[in-house]
Amino acid sequence: MRILHISTSDQGGAAKACLRLHKGFLQQSVNSKVLLKNKTNNEISGTYKISHHAIERSFKTKLNTKAVSILKELNLYKAKPDPFLLERPAGLEMFSYPFSKYDITKSDLYKQSDIINLHWVANFLDYPSFFKKNKKPIVWTLHDQNPFLGLEHYSETIVGVDEKGYPIKRELSKFERSKFKQFEDIKKQALNTVENLTVVTPSEWLGNEAKNSPVFENFDSKVIPYGLNSDIFKTLNKTFCREFLNIPEDKTVMLFVADSISNKRKGYEYLQKALKQIKKNCVLLSVGSKQSQLNQKDNYLELGRIQDERLMSIIYSAADVFVIPSLMDNLPNTVLESIMCGTPVIGFPVGGIPDMIQGGENGYLTEEISVPALVKVIEIFLSNPNVFDLKKIRENAVKKYSLSVQAKAYKALYTKLLH
Repeated sequence: MRILHISTSDQGGAAKACLRLHKGFLQQSVNSKVLLKNKTNNEISGTYKISHHAIERSFKTKLNTKAVSILKELNLYKAKPDPFLLERPAGLEMFSYPFSKYDITKSDLYKQSDIINLHWVANFLDYPSFFKKNKKPIVWTLHDQNPFLGLEHYSETIVGVDEKGYPIKRELSKFERSKFKQFEDIKKQALNTVENLTVVTPSEWLGNEAKNSPVFENFDSKVIPYGLNSDIFKTLNKTFCREFLNIPEDKTVMLFVADSISNKRKGYEYLQKALKQIKKNCVLLSVGSKQSQLNQKDNYLELGRIQDERLMSIIYSAADVFVIPSLMDNLPNTVLESIMCGTPVIGFPVGGIPDMIQGGENGYLTEEISVPALVKVIEIFLSNPNVFDLKKIRENAVKKYSLSVQAKAYKALYTKLLH
């Protein structure tokens, strides 16, 4: 059984999930490799960057590329803005077209594999050519909605928060609606004759979204949650962790993790407004790109971006609760990491978060998406922060989300597809 995982990059949440699955297979002595468009990490075995001979370009494209290169050298090149960008509100997720200059089927790794496992492949997978040429069984692990949406990666419906703390709804323009439909049809047409594809989603929510989409409605689907290395993410001594991070022991610590707080989907505006209404003795611990607007005097500690997983385990263990105010999400790695470390979670009841959080057992879900609802739940937690059994939170997380559980589920699916 030779498995080839395909991912645009080795950086980001979706890439992290892909590489963890790959490592899980290596631990079980499965022949697993990862093909990447962008490769930055040379420490993970079995990962490869696609070669230049897999670039498929017409004579016209080559000519245009050469012309652009000459104009750039002469400082005469001006890129035209994508008209779609002019219609979009600020702070939304990226969007991507279903086209690419790469022909993945030309890769030697592709030719040597038995099963292709697609992951987050934006700007790497060329829908029309790949699905026409491919003859191998495909498992497509969805990490967001982009594979079945026209252009967007999440069908975001909220663009902010009003003065009272409630969502500001997004209104789509006619231009946006027409573009979404246009590229949804392109994807559907590309997959129209495909028979050997199985869709895998990490969350029930994403699974239902895929089933109800015109692109994937006729394909088999299965829910397999992400997996984590439980030897890395584990409960550590809180006193040690706080001393290591120089955090006061007498304060309640709330943790927030996000690569960028300017991303509306991450919902930081809601948490920021909620914290202004909470008067109790607590500290906000933040991990991600440093942002000056986060400063809140002595009650805020900004750690910056952290890549080391063992250090993240220390941070989760130092916190009393992890707060994730995401407005839309699949099955956030951060929630899995937190409960694997025995740290309870507070979040909105969106996407795959309800799959992981059972109210009163390993955290709390709010009644709705709003600042008042978030304040209410945070205050419930702060009134009795020791109510949770941290050992039990971790034990249940290991049973459901250990790397071996995920790898075995995928291996069983691959075996079924090959027989």
